[in-house]
Amino acid sequence: MVTLIHTLSDHSDDVSCCAFSSQRLATCSLDKTVRVYSLNDFTELPYSPLKGHTYAVHCCCFSPSGHVLASCSTDGTAVVWGSGDGRALAVLPQPSRSPVRVCRFSPDSSRLLAGAADGSLVLWNLQSFTLHRSGNVKDGSLVACAFSPNGNFFVTGSSCGDLTIWDDKMRCLYNEKAHDLGVTCCDISSQPIYGGERGFRYFQMASCGQDNQIKLWLIWFENFLGVELRCKCTLSGHSAPVLACAFSYDGQMLVSGSVDKCVIIHETSTGSNLHTLSQHTRYVTTCAFAPHSALLATGAMDKTVNIWQFDLEQPCAGNAVENESKVTVEDWSEDDVSAWLCAQDLADFVELFKMNNIDGKELLNLTKDSLTNELKIESLGQRNKLLQKIEELRKKMIPVPVPDEFLCPITRELMKDPIIAADGYSYEREAMENWLSSNRRSSPMTNLPLPSLLLTPNRTLKMAINGWQERQQHHPETTSF
Repeated sequence: MVTLIHTLSDHSDDVSCCAFSSQRLATCSLDKTVRVYSLNDFTELPYSPLKGHTYAVHCCCFSPSGHVLASCSTDGTAVVWGSGDGRALAVLPQPSRSPVRVCRFSPDSSRLLAGAADGSLVLWNLQSFTLHRSGNVKDGSLVACAFSPNGNFFVTGSSCGDLTIWDDKMRCLYNEKAHDLGVTCCDISSQPIYGGERGFRYFQMASCGQDNQIKLWLIWFENFLGVELRCKCTLSGHSAPVLACAFSYDGQMLVSGSVDKCVIIHETSTGSNLHTLSQHTRYVTTCAFAPHSALLATGAMDKTVNIWQFDLEQPCAGNAVENESKVTVEDWSEDDVSAWLCAQDLADFVELFKMNNIDGKELLNLTKDSLTNELKIESLGQRNKLLQKIEELRKKMIPVPVPDEFLCPITRELMKDPIIAADGYSYEREAMENWLSSNRRSSPMTNLPLPSLLLTPNRTLKMAINGWQERQQHHPETTSF
């Protein structure tokens, strides 16, 4: 059940984008302004609206910590604002002065990516507010971009229909024609969906376009093998071009908005449509899930932003605990820590932890002294509760290592369907088939030519892996896959 709980009608022209932080909602419009609201009661903050742009504002986004807000405009600039006071921290002009259509922060907040109508993209250094790197897509305007959760790569979408994957050094790794009539938006889920002991390899991405389609993709990023992009499925429901898409924080839902004036909420695991919302009276241009509450915002050319409430357990109440087994605590972002605090009924400390940039590593290093002297938590009961919960996390981090012979030499992940190749080594079937399908005819282990492309099931190894997994089920709290 999804309920419309509030409508914002402050913009005087089409709403072009909306974005959440843990405490605020930002919206921007062709009326040249950015507006910022409190999530407590949806009142506009005293410093809003922000009026630094001289032409239409196309995109806005918060940094992962929520401390900084960025916006970009037809005036050829991206502006960085302090989200606490609305002060303009920097005006970043696109070198070509082309209209800037999209902007996104890197996961560590150190970079801002800005993409323009002439196909140029710039990575700005947010410590010095200087140009870090720049590049260009092959054809068309740059209209969409998204960072991977680990920051190793980002994806751009162009008006000619291409999705391009870049590494953090602005090198083009992969390009694919994804939407015949042009990409309009893309998003990468903050939660990787497959993983192994050595780190996650697969990321879930969504793209939408002028062809009325929404596509779900799997991205496999591996320094040794490069990048692979696979279309998982195409989602149906819209009868006109789809202008916006966004994942929920846990990656289990995807929301989309269209020229057909509808908002559809999809279940990513099955591709089914969970809800269709039709309250907007003109094209839906933007949509966004809140990171730590059951809220959804949608904006349209009807000059309004609708706020929706899910009648579900709040995502933050379940995601952190559920994902403890998927993401190592040391790798948690500040947002992951906030979600964990919500799950432990410690939501009052979210803002304090964000102000002090507490990520997973910092969380595990907290002590009684640091809670008292550095974070200034005066309540003995609250300090003890925090310490108890942190100790529980530390205990869960004591892993039983996966035997090395059970790991695929290519992916370094636990094998599910091991095979023996002609070089005598065992690999995960899918990884080896991908290796061979890329016109490689050498051994991944020895780099020597393979005498044969035959892959033989290694049933003995599979039985050994299954037996090991069954034994670990008796002690799940100390097992790490």
